[in-house]
Amino acid sequence: MAEDAHARRAEASLYEIRLAGRLDPRWTAWFDGMTLTAGGDSTTLHGVLADQAALHGVLRRIRDLGLPLVALRRLDAEPAHESP
Repeated sequence: MAEDAHARRAEASLYEIRLAGRLDPRWTAWFDGMTLTAGGDSTTLHGVLADQAALHGVLRRIRDLGLPLVALRRLDAEPAHESP
């Protein structure tokens, strides 16, 4: 069972990352091609990341820009309650 969980973590996943502050769409390439949508005083990054290493790379870039992370959601995650 642990091997199955590890295999799922290694697959590409769809993420939504919300940041405080506005980023211009020209930053798309810097965030592994994720779509950037600015609205009000926040920016949402949306897209597929190859694996956990890619996710951590995007999070490092966000940190390096000094942008506060508001929310991070894995959109294709399995439901929290699984039947046995």
